[in-house]
Amino acid sequence: MPLITEYSTNARPGYRLVEVYDSDAFLGDEESLRQSRTQVVAGNGYHLYLRTSQPDIDVQVTIRIWDTPRRPPEDVEGTIPVSLESETGQLVVNQLTFGPAGVMDLPRPGVYNGHAAWSGREATAGYYNTCIQRGAEEQWDAEQIGAAWRQCPTTERYNLDLWFVRESEPEGDWDE
Repeated sequence: MPLITEYSTNARPGYRLVEVYDSDAFLGDEESLRQSRTQVVAGNGYHLYLRTSQPDIDVQVTIRIWDTPRRPPEDVEGTIPVSLESETGQLVVNQLTFGPAGVMDLPRPGVYNGHAAWSGREATAGYYNTCIQRGAEEQWDAEQIGAAWRQCPTTERYNLDLWFVRESEPEGDWDE
């Protein structure tokens, strides 16, 4: 099961969210957004929402493309099956309030199935909550808060392990 390609970037969650979507699929999905609250990762086939444990500390998003299906990792906090269609062959990792964190070129356009896995959520949330409490008690300024976020001892990680399953369906003729 060789790895075809891998892309990784750090992203700052806005409103506890990071998005992954085809570069041509800008519109979000309210139902998927709602589902991410309980599932951590949810999507509509074109757009994935990654629900982070906190809104301010950078998270790491890694997308790996494999040549065949893989089993979900066992040493993580959670996993969920995902499907993502990319008609352009480019995936955007987006920070809701800051814009794109990066763009990944896929080996080819089409539909990719796989799974999302996450780790470091609990530890990062605990660190975040401790910092919020200490910051309020000690009246930290913006510089101290920023330094605390950068010094987080754990990394909240989201991994998407995907494999190609088929070409995209051609779009219907909208003039009919």
